[in-house]
Amino acid sequence: MDRGSILLLCSLCLCVSAAMAEEATNHSGVYNVEKYGARGDGKHDDTKAFAAAWVAACADSGSPTFEIPRRIYLVGPLRLVGPCSNTGTFTLKVHGVVKASTDMSLFKTQEWILFAYLKYLKVTGTGTFDGQGAAAWPLNQCHFQKMCKLLPVSFKFAFMENTRVEGITSLNPKFFHVALLNNTNFRIQRVTLTAPQDSPNTDGIHLEGCTGVKILQCKIGTGDDCISVGQGNTDVYINGILCGPGHGISVGSLGRYPDEKDVNGLVVTGCTLTNTTNGIRIKSWQASPLVTSARNMTFDNVIAYNVANPIIIDQNYCPYKNGCPQLWPSGVKLSNIKFNNFRGTSTTPVAVKLQCSARYPCKKIKIQDINLSYKGEEPAVSACANVMKASYKGKQVPPPCQ
Repeated sequence: MDRGSILLLCSLCLCVSAAMAEEATNHSGVYNVEKYGARGDGKHDDTKAFAAAWVAACADSGSPTFEIPRRIYLVGPLRLVGPCSNTGTFTLKVHGVVKASTDMSLFKTQEWILFAYLKYLKVTGTGTFDGQGAAAWPLNQCHFQKMCKLLPVSFKFAFMENTRVEGITSLNPKFFHVALLNNTNFRIQRVTLTAPQDSPNTDGIHLEGCTGVKILQCKIGTGDDCISVGQGNTDVYINGILCGPGHGISVGSLGRYPDEKDVNGLVVTGCTLTNTTNGIRIKSWQASPLVTSARNMTFDNVIAYNVANPIIIDQNYCPYKNGCPQLWPSGVKLSNIKFNNFRGTSTTPVAVKLQCSARYPCKKIKIQDINLSYKGEEPAVSACANVMKASYKGKQVPPPCQ
């Protein structure tokens, strides 16, 4: 082979090697935000670097990893939106601390970080997302009035398929920690969600319109519901939650808006609530604009320590301090609801309260093995209204309604 042929062959080899290297880079690559300009000093805005890294990772047709190293990043609103090209798992690996901007003029939408229209996303790591909500909480009027401006949630996951979130920590959101909207097959586990007890509307996890959600082994202490299961959810499983402080684990509120859908299929089991203002609560508004239902729900193996209202159905729900006018009864039909194996202490004398709708009384309520004592001088009691076909089995402390 002459020298010219050898040079040509080498050139071809270099081209092939370069093409192979480029293909390897574009398939299952690691997209570190610092390679896209993030400083990670906690002072300079790294939003553009995060967005650039996301665009590159989203174009990867393999199993890309979006990586946040072990530093402190200041980030404004982020839209991490697909559809992306990944055919395998898209991993967002968090090692560092990501802090939200406190400049509220930057937030034109109702979220800090939006994930939407993605498949096979996995958010994992030991990192922390700090919403720096204390600067925004004085702006929140939603606990005073019905028509209010919503502050941004820390995480919104919308129209996702086959998503996993595990290990991360969320601190001090401006509003909710996590909102799940219209997702399918979503698992969130071993996360820690923390905010002060007096922080307004800092729900831990709120979900609406989802199918196949599992929330497992999470530690949630915040200023509102630890978990709130809203309208339109099907097949939700909640297990191993440590809740407190907060407002407990809630279904609802339901029956507020004219486009709501039914809730069907919820299991809450193996949870411990400590120093919460409610335990397991089902709440619906009076004056519902349409008739919906919440059915086939089981609450099992729940421990309540110093909890007000350990078991409560409230179909006259109104959170506003100036009260609500008494209008027509709730249009949310509650049926086939089981409360099994509750034990602990109530800070209110009424440990079991079933206040159902006069328009559509609760049906097929089953209560089994309840042992809830009142911390005051008198024994705990039950209070019921508009309950049809309730059944009781096993130990009943307090005694069932007559």
